[in-house]
Amino acid sequence: MHDPYTVLGVSRSASEKDIKSAYRKLAKKYHPDQNPDDPTAHGKFAEATHAYDLLNDAEKRGQFDRGEIDAEGNPRFAGFGNGGFGGASRGARPGAGAGGFSAEDILKEFMSGFGGQPRGGARSTGGAQWDPFAGTAAGGAGASARAGKGEDIVVNVAVSLEDAHKAASVPVRMPSGKVLNVKLPDKVQEGQQIRLKGQGSPGPFGEPGDALVTVKFEKSKSFRRDGQDIRTDVPVTLYEAVLGAKVRVPTLDGPVELNLPPGVDTAKALRLKGKGLYGEGDLYVNVRVVLPPGGDADLEALARFMRDQKPYPVRD
Repeated sequence: MHDPYTVLGVSRSASEKDIKSAYRKLAKKYHPDQNPDDPTAHGKFAEATHAYDLLNDAEKRGQFDRGEIDAEGNPRFAGFGNGGFGGASRGARPGAGAGGFSAEDILKEFMSGFGGQPRGGARSTGGAQWDPFAGTAAGGAGASARAGKGEDIVVNVAVSLEDAHKAASVPVRMPSGKVLNVKLPDKVQEGQQIRLKGQGSPGPFGEPGDALVTVKFEKSKSFRRDGQDIRTDVPVTLYEAVLGAKVRVPTLDGPVELNLPPGVDTAKALRLKGKGLYGEGDLYVNVRVVLPPGGDADLEALARFMRDQKPYPVRD
């Protein structure tokens, strides 16, 4: 690991704001989502993230500046004095092999001071930590967390317009067969990803990756989406269309009563304002006249009378 100041391209007197700004630029440049086929970029992103992790922590930055920890965030040892612990010489690095006291033993001894994991990879962007990609359409998913963490997995979930509208909880089946109940974000968008921390593949150090649940809107039997507007068809009888009536109309919030005016023009949709997706669009109701099944002699006689005595144009 290189000097974190050098990695971020800032001076040792850089302010917290300068450090954050430098990291933001590097993170955007080398983010894995922007460089999916460039392993070099992935490495630079992880290195920049680790450098930011260290310098953004006032305590760790001070320890590094005083030489108490190295660029990896590990304590620097001055030795154990006169060959203690099996003859390890003063100034020897832990894990040098002297006296059978391995680097793994020392790592375990100090691991609790560093979150229970070796440092070195990209940090998680979840929780309350600062996220340079917060507010993206994918919900600020960011990159994988520290080195040793398991792989992230991508899972699709089909969501009804009604569940999306209500920000409901929906079942999501993982590749393992496990089913999780996932709360949808408010005003969730098509293609948005929801990060489920620790639900990905297991890692070599025991910390699993995350699951990225991609939202897909499923086709609805009742509604058609047009941006934030919703369209639906409502069947009515011939006499309801001619005389007017109150008819039940489905909406994303449940059915409502719609006043159908006499002689309704079925070529034009009736609008219910604010009844679209998330209350930001409108609901458009298309009236569809349905004739009685099997035909009707009286209706046929009326139709012939209208045709012969009272015709009216409906086409150019």
